[in-house]
Amino acid sequence: MSLQHHLIRIGLLMSAVAALLIWLALRTEVMYGDGLRYVAQAQAIEQGSWSEAVARAVDHPAYPLAIATVHRLSGGNGPIAWQAAAQAASMIVGVLLVIPLYLFALELYGTPTAWLACVLTFLVPLTGHVLADVLAEGTFLLFWMTGCWTALRFLRDGRTVWLVATIVFAGLAYMTRPEGLLLPLALTGTLGLMVCRPGLRFPWPMWGRAVLLLSAGPLLLAGPYVVLKGGIGTKPAVARLLGLSARSPAMAVERERPLDPNQSTLTTYVVAGRAVARAVLGAVSPPLLVLAIVSLFAAGGNTDRGRKDLFLALILVGWLLALVRLHATGGYCTPRHALIFALPALAAAAKGLDFLVDRLTARFFAGATARGRAQLSGAMIGICLGAGMVLYGRDLIAPINPGFRGYRQAGEWLAAHSPRDARVLDLKGWATFYGERAGYTFEELAQAEHDPGLGWIVAHDALLIGPWYYCEALRRVVGDRSPVQSFPAVRRPEIAQVHIFEVSGRLARAGSMPAPDSRRR
Repeated sequence: MSLQHHLIRIGLLMSAVAALLIWLALRTEVMYGDGLRYVAQAQAIEQGSWSEAVARAVDHPAYPLAIATVHRLSGGNGPIAWQAAAQAASMIVGVLLVIPLYLFALELYGTPTAWLACVLTFLVPLTGHVLADVLAEGTFLLFWMTGCWTALRFLRDGRTVWLVATIVFAGLAYMTRPEGLLLPLALTGTLGLMVCRPGLRFPWPMWGRAVLLLSAGPLLLAGPYVVLKGGIGTKPAVARLLGLSARSPAMAVERERPLDPNQSTLTTYVVAGRAVARAVLGAVSPPLLVLAIVSLFAAGGNTDRGRKDLFLALILVGWLLALVRLHATGGYCTPRHALIFALPALAAAAKGLDFLVDRLTARFFAGATARGRAQLSGAMIGICLGAGMVLYGRDLIAPINPGFRGYRQAGEWLAAHSPRDARVLDLKGWATFYGERAGYTFEELAQAEHDPGLGWIVAHDALLIGPWYYCEALRRVVGDRSPVQSFPAVRRPEIAQVHIFEVSGRLARAGSMPAPDSRRR
């Protein structure tokens, strides 16, 4: 296929993805606490507070820098403008992500699979939902998948230019999220294992040059940032994963459920393995995971394909083990954490589908002409995609987090009915964000409970009735007060009812409470 035809396909795919992400963004209620940190970091960057934005920030700076850039170009003041800039930054990189997804599948499986891999990736609802939200995953995956593609090009013929490009994109991925370091580690592991397989190994001079570049390149790119931060990442999850700190407390905020203090290590890892399996199924979907497994039977046996398969196996297995460790030490693992595994798996699913269709047409339509078989194959793939739309279409375009719209409404109410200097206890943080009020979140809960100047409390039902330590503390702070306003006013199924409580004078029934176990993931 000519370059022009590839460009036309990529352009059409990018247009479709842009339409999907715009549709979703207009129907998204931003609710992840990560988004608040990214916006605050972007605001610090725009104000020139680089020490706060880089040196003291918990998150890596690439996505906040993208938010600040979009906000500078789009203008506007207030929380809505910042949210729009953050979503726009995520959507832009989401559209650009089509390019490395296409090139990755093209390099690994060939022309018939490249466009199909992109379609299947965005057919899974999770992909669009993540890219339309205020999350760093889109920026990370753009750099990550581009780095994976350049790594595959390097493994094809060993050209240094592709290795240098891989190191650069791995550095950019690392400046977005710490897991970007997995890319050069997997490539280094691939070179090391080549020694055991002479048929896969590069010539010794080429091999030695590659090892030298992979040793020095990441140090030169990421080293200054690591020194500045005092480690590869300052998120507690990174320290726990590497064994540099203890696992999160039994009642920590990030845990999916309270940890049984008598739970054995074996049980902990079994539970973690199940959680990771659920996350992978949520990110890939069961039918497409089966097709990805089918693609293994279509694998070729040439030398560069053997190198590529080894590299991808190290990435996929390494990330699955990291996710198991993440859950075992932190108590959480969601489908969006499995996207590093999901994107190559979805490309493999595209190959598996193409392989099955080719086998079926060859078996049942052997007498047809090559053109006829190609048309039949296209029709069968179209039918499969239609079935996928029936299966996933409703979730694909469904509003994101519609049940939490009450936090935005609560913020608007606070902006209209509370003084500018009012102090608000809002564990989620979004009501204070939209209301532009100073507030307390999980990490300052102990201070809020003993603050006589606290003016307002914002919380939805689950926070008021849950079993966690912060729910108990919130109930103590609220006491027997009745909400002055609720959003929505009448409780509805699958909608979180957000309540606003007014606090007057010294807090009633304020009791002692240990410092919260909240941690940033």
